[in-house]
Amino acid sequence: MSIGIWQLVLILVIVFVVFGAGKLPRVMGDVGKGVRSLRDGLKGDEESKKEPEKLESATPSTSVETDDSKHDKTSA
Repeated sequence: MSIGIWQLVLILVIVFVVFGAGKLPRVMGDVGKGVRSLRDGLKGDEESKKEPEKLESATPSTSVETDDSKHDKTSA
């Protein structure tokens, strides 16, 4: 059973009566901001999951001792 056109019309009428004509645009704007924040949050989670994969595929870096670091170790 799916929602028909008359059920949608009834829901819209109830929302209009509850929130009124003045508050309806503001409420819908807040709902839109909430949906946008949710999408951005999910997108951020996907990017953070992809980031470790990139790190694993990267070539490992090697550290190089400089003359200064050798000098510091011997004088300590």
